[in-house]
Amino acid sequence: MDALRATYGDDSSDSNSDTTSSPAPPAQSEAVEEATLSSPLPPPPLSLLDPPNSLGTLDNLQTGQPSRVRSFPHVEGNYALHVYIPVYIPTTSKKEMCQFLKKVASLVPDLNVVDVDVPLNGLCKDEHKLEQVALGREFHISLGRTVAIRVHQIDSMVAMLRQKLQFQKSYWIDFNKWEVFVNDEGTRSFLSVEVLTGGLAEITKNIQAVNEAYKLHNLPEFYKDPRPHISLAWALGDISDSLKNVVEEVKRSSCFRGSLQSRVFTCKFNGIECKIGNKTYKICKSPDES
Repeated sequence: MDALRATYGDDSSDSNSDTTSSPAPPAQSEAVEEATLSSPLPPPPLSLLDPPNSLGTLDNLQTGQPSRVRSFPHVEGNYALHVYIPVYIPTTSKKEMCQFLKKVASLVPDLNVVDVDVPLNGLCKDEHKLEQVALGREFHISLGRTVAIRVHQIDSMVAMLRQKLQFQKSYWIDFNKWEVFVNDEGTRSFLSVEVLTGGLAEITKNIQAVNEAYKLHNLPEFYKDPRPHISLAWALGDISDSLKNVVEEVKRSSCFRGSLQSRVFTCKFNGIECKIGNKTYKICKSPDES
């Protein structure tokens, strides 16, 4: 995701259909009874569509186009592979980050929240919802490109990643700078927070290890000069120049001057995970986990 790929794919789907002869038509009474039993039920309450501990329904917020668009064609038997460090923004940093996002959204109304894909400025009317939806979930520092992997490669890829990344020391990650990235296709621009100091050396080593595993599976390696980051919001097209100008303008404003100079937030390294299709594999745990 880093100049950016904003491209996570789906799980491959298999469809097996058995060929059978057509059954004889039922008697008229049976047909009437079957039609009665198969009458469509009323739709369930919307609240049942939210999984436990979800963010709930987003009221009247209209969802936009998805932020993650597959950059490779779907092929039966292929699965999207993504290796990353999960990141959670600490509560103590969310208030100031929300203020920053609100200011940027007021100047760039086309921004949407990554993954949730709702307009950012719509959330700004409710600070609690903005904090919960835009900042209160898991983010990812990508350690490799999101690529297609064949089903027969999955076990060896997971085993190799675990072998190369199993020993990790505890460290802190400093997200120092608001930055703007564009995906490889130039179809999405992203408002992100970049790692420049604390944790950069460790993350770079992890990227090198993932590159080795990718290379042995004939997969494309990561960017030559990786810039670890997480992305918070996106907009259609390449609007990097105008978005960067807005970010710099907001950073210079009196309410943020000085407060965001050294870092936006800091979090502890939280292990490494690998998602293949819809399944997530734990590659290495946080050193603090027993």
